[in-house]
Amino acid sequence: MQPHRHTLAHDHSHSHEHEGGHDHDQGLAHDLAVLQQRRRALGLLAGLAGIGGLSLIGCGGGGSDAGTSTVSTGSTGSTGSTGSTGSTGSTGTTGSCSVIPEETAGPYPGDGSNSNGSGVTNALALSGIVRSDIRSSIGTASGTAGGVPLTLTIDLVNTNSSCADLSGYAIYLWHCDREGRYSLYSASIVNENYLRGVQSTGSDGTVTFTTIFPGCYDGRMPHMHFEVYPSASAATSYANKIKTSQIAFPTDVCTTVYSTASGYSSSLTNFNRISFSTDNVFSDGYTTQLATLSGDVTNGYTATLTVGISV
Repeated sequence: MQPHRHTLAHDHSHSHEHEGGHDHDQGLAHDLAVLQQRRRALGLLAGLAGIGGLSLIGCGGGGSDAGTSTVSTGSTGSTGSTGSTGSTGSTGTTGSCSVIPEETAGPYPGDGSNSNGSGVTNALALSGIVRSDIRSSIGTASGTAGGVPLTLTIDLVNTNSSCADLSGYAIYLWHCDREGRYSLYSASIVNENYLRGVQSTGSDGTVTFTTIFPGCYDGRMPHMHFEVYPSASAATSYANKIKTSQIAFPTDVCTTVYSTASGYSSSLTNFNRISFSTDNVFSDGYTTQLATLSGDVTNGYTATLTVGISV
């Protein structure tokens, strides 16, 4: 059974106006066919995630890590070139891992679970959502999110099987831009769908996304959201997801990015008013959610996180 954390807390002071904005393209069958052809040699499956709206009900959560089923702790003091620390976990059956806490998907998941004022739109049928580079919008949208480049690798492992890599699962990732806005929801980018994408885990259990370092909006520590689906074919509705959680980032890297990189000035102001101890999602523990980062503002960052689930 998956551990649960509270999912009803709110992200105070972070409500964006929103309008309807839908994109319907060729859908699931198209993406599966394209991805199967493109990745046949690697044995990867296609996955889909979506767009959609929702009422602004807050993006918070919280709870206790005490409910997690632990094989062994996944936190180390490993250091990247920036000196940041985070959680690490070995791939394969010799690693150590813990079940990552269940968290709220928040008000901006774009997974067809709610409305943005124009009705519920399940954009898990958006053609092109299966992709590794999520910086630009797809379909009829054409915007690109600016920011410090970030390459994120997630290693999905089974805590019930000595941290064995899980292949063939689908991971949907989404997060805010450097201004703290969410595509499909924030008024100024309601017609964009960037910083959202799906990848299927390979034989090594990993997915890799090319994105940007997320901004920090008022009331939350910097973070990314993700959902895990048992397969690409199941990634057609939020109802089929088997895990929802969030990724945290080391404070030293956040300070560096927000104080030196272009476009993040408001993030620095917001970041200086929040901490892990006051964040309504991470205040009860974030060890298994803290990514390990290396790199710099000029060349971009590389982030890694081992995500343990019990299957």
